Amino acid sequence: MAAMTTTRHTRARNRKRRDAGEAGFTMVELLVVLAIIVLVASLAAPQVLRYLGSARSDAAIAQIKNIEGALDLFFIDNLRYPTSEEGLKALSEPSPELQDRWNGPYLKKADEIVDPWGRPYRYSADSDTVQISSLGRDGKEGGTGEDADISN
Repeated sequence: MAAMTTTRHTRARNRKRRDAGEAGFTMVELLVVLAIIVLVASLAAPQVLRYLGSARSDAAIAQIKNIEGALDLFFIDNLRYPTSEEGLKALSEPSPELQDRWNGPYLKKADEIVDPWGRPYRYSADSDTVQISSLGRDGKEGGTGEDADISN
C-alpha cells in the first residue's frame, strides 16, 4: 500500500510540473500579438485624430448657435443687440441703461466662454447684425480645414 501511495504522489508531482511548464505564453506568441495590436493602432490612429479635429469645429459651431440664441432673447427683451463695446458680457450682466428691460441672464458667464481651442469668441455688432467668430485651431484669420475661421 505504501508503494501505491508513493506512486500516486509521484504522478501528481509530475502532472503539476508538466502543467506548470505548459502554462502561459511563449515570447514569440506575445510578440505576434503585440505586432498585431501595433498594426491595428497604426491604421486606426489617423481616423481617430481626423475625427477629433472635426469634433472641435463642430463644437465651435454648436457654441456659436447657442450664443446666437441667447442674443435673440436679449434682442426680444431689449429691442437691440449688445453693442460691440458691451460684448457678450451684456448677456450675463445688465448695463445701467438696460436695467428696466433686461430679463437675463441669457447666458451664465458669457464673457468667459471660450472656443474649443481655449480662446474667447470674437463679437462685433452694428445696428442690425451681430457676428460671433472663432479663429479656428491656428488662432489666425483665414486658413483651411481645422485652421479655418468659424462664424455665424
